[in-house]
Amino acid sequence: MRVLIPLASGVEELEAVTLIDVLRRGGIDVTSASLTETLPVKGSRGVTLLADASWASLDVAGFDALVLPGGGKGTEHLAADTRVLDAVRSFDAAGKLVAAICAAPTLLAAAGILKGRKATCYPTCAEQLGPAYDDAPVIADGNVITSQGPATAMLFALVLVQHLADDETAQHVAEGLLTQF
Repeated sequence: MRVLIPLASGVEELEAVTLIDVLRRGGIDVTSASLTETLPVKGSRGVTLLADASWASLDVAGFDALVLPGGGKGTEHLAADTRVLDAVRSFDAAGKLVAAICAAPTLLAAAGILKGRKATCYPTCAEQLGPAYDDAPVIADGNVITSQGPATAMLFALVLVQHLADDETAQHVAEGLLTQF
């Protein structure tokens, strides 16, 4: 399984690093991609993350899953990039896993893929999800998985490992992290 995680200026660092780390612990091939040609990406709290590649250098269609970390400004930058919205739509249309946390599920709503589905997000963004919104830490609805924010990032990442690998792998990773799953 190959997972693409786009990193935009203003990304929530805790979410991005947790997702990348936990997925890799689960044996999943993760590529973090800067939306610009510059690989260092400054996060919402001033921490600079180093992306693996630039989005433009990748064959996006060759990935099995798209996972969007949040952060208010990071989500704004993701939403402003038509390549990301196009990827959300094409991954969903192909039945590939599309996941988002914090403010990023608003991109899924903007892309029109939440109709008839349940999703969650950071509570202040709930209105943007409309009738899809449900107040839960993590929601998996078909090939779409969403989560609320920094405090739910570990559970969200473990649910992704469960879906992309299997229950046993997710449990093994959780035990190694000293967390319950």
